[in-house]
Amino acid sequence: MSRLTDPRRLTLTRARATADGMFLQEDAAFEVQDRLEEVNRTFTAAAVVTGFPDVWRKAFPNARIVADDETLALEPGTHDLVIHGLSLHWANDPVGQLIQCHRALKPDGFFLGVMYGGDTLTELRASLTGAEVAQSGGLSPRLLPMGELRDLGALLQRAGFALPVADSSQRDVSYTDALALMRDLRAMGEGNAMETRAGFTSREVFAETAARYARNADRDGRIHATFEFVFLAGWAPHESQQKPLRPGSAQARLADALGTDETSTGEKP
Repeated sequence: MSRLTDPRRLTLTRARATADGMFLQEDAAFEVQDRLEEVNRTFTAAAVVTGFPDVWRKAFPNARIVADDETLALEPGTHDLVIHGLSLHWANDPVGQLIQCHRALKPDGFFLGVMYGGDTLTELRASLTGAEVAQSGGLSPRLLPMGELRDLGALLQRAGFALPVADSSQRDVSYTDALALMRDLRAMGEGNAMETRAGFTSREVFAETAARYARNADRDGRIHATFEFVFLAGWAPHESQQKPLRPGSAQARLADALGTDETSTGEKP
């Protein structure tokens, strides 16, 4: 199976990240904290899987910090909470990562992951695609493809989580121009680490990308970049959890509950 991500390249890309570039990692960690406060549970044995340990260790000082390697350093059945912190989009086997997180949970343990979704950098993708086609007549892999919410939510079921939930939220970040955005992506540690990444990018392509992006600038002349956070939540199965009723087991009619008359459609059951 071909790999999407080059792990060696990803390590080098992350090594170039700076403290100023961690604002989205910090924002993601803050929202994870906020969401956990809404869960009616006290967690005492947490683990965080991440490629940026400093940010997540600060947010969760009592958690075990685990690198997002292909094989996670998690022992089965030892944690009541596992967080996957804004790095799952780089996984060559995201389902495998989720399965490993699932196995690390105690029964009725909770998993909460956050990753970039398909709406991330839509403006840059469109500008870069148009520029490269115009300048070279073809396309090269320069930006990581990211999953859509519905598809990412299905990964939870494939990994065996109970009560799976997926939702998303977006961040709008403005820049002076496209080159400033690209510099920021490098500071975030989110540069091109794809296995089949393109090589040298000409100045003409960069200039064309910036020009196309600038056409959609706001009144102040600033461009905007969308970053979509997708949140994945699920539980390790336990007998105490709610389960869907069997078909045909209802004890009351929906019409009675709604206070309406039941009207036949004329179709046979």
